Amino acid sequence: MRAVVIDEFGPVDSHSLKEIDPPAPGAGEVLVDVHAIGVNFPDTLMMQGLYQTKPERPFTPGRDIAGVVTEVGEGVTEFKPGDRVVAIVPWGGYAEVAIAPVARCFALPDGIDFETAAGMITTYMTAWVALMERGAYKEGEKVLVLGASGGVGLAAIQIVKAKGGVAVGGSLSENSRKIVLENGADAAIDLSLDDPKESLRAQVFEAVGKEGVDICLDPVGGQYFDAALRALAFAGRIVVIGFVDGIPTARPNYFNVKNLTMAGMALDLHFRFKPEVIKAAAADIFALYEAGKIKPRIASTVGLEDWKSVVTQIGKGKSAGKTVMTTGRG
Repeated sequence: MRAVVIDEFGPVDSHSLKEIDPPAPGAGEVLVDVHAIGVNFPDTLMMQGLYQTKPERPFTPGRDIAGVVTEVGEGVTEFKPGDRVVAIVPWGGYAEVAIAPVARCFALPDGIDFETAAGMITTYMTAWVALMERGAYKEGEKVLVLGASGGVGLAAIQIVKAKGGVAVGGSLSENSRKIVLENGADAAIDLSLDDPKESLRAQVFEAVGKEGVDICLDPVGGQYFDAALRALAFAGRIVVIGFVDGIPTARPNYFNVKNLTMAGMALDLHFRFKPEVIKAAAADIFALYEAGKIKPRIASTVGLEDWKSVVTQIGKGKSAGKTVMTTGRG
């Protein structure tokens, strides 16, 4: 089988697509014939050894896969060969065949194709858990989404709207803000303006009123984290998802000024500590999709052989929406 192999941590160009032996499922695992693979920004970090999880080398990166179960390991009763599934694996996804722990595998409804499933599972799951669980969203609340033209950002905007909220998306370029509005946001703000602490707040107040937003979902960090705090309403919540712009320093005294709350968000921890939240999120995401309330923006679909160019673009933050790779095994 073909798989991207990381022999040692390093830049994208130092890795390659190779022919390797297929894995075998262990207890509590299934073997998946992979049809589609979702590409995520953390994949680029893991290849370089910059992610919090550092697998033993050699390994294959990638976490979003969709395909058909071909074999089940000892003790597995939830799935059988022939089942259509989508899974969020710890790593191993950039391959034609992959192992998926049962706890990270979800039966795929007939109305969802493999490319859509692989393109939505991590981004929509992250957005859902960040908003509903960590952000404690209540219907009708106002939500600011930073990095709103990225995969998680677009998913968050759609879920906010599906849940009856007001969505404000922040992005850097005019084109990306157009995409944010096309995606259903009530307003789009410009993150490229000088002095974000002032310009971001002013734009949010103009969009939703001077009380500010109830929740901010922040996959960006850096200077925009501090700026977003100033746009929160009384008892507002900011959910920290990622640090594309760098890791900010929070001043605790500022949280006292308006009774603010900061919540961390690491999706993988929920598989271990709150599997019931993961199950609820998956069920709701599939239901929202089938009801036509959410629709992933698949920016491009390419073959696995083009993985290097795709991952390079993702690493540079130059992809609006989601990129999916296919293996040609469908």
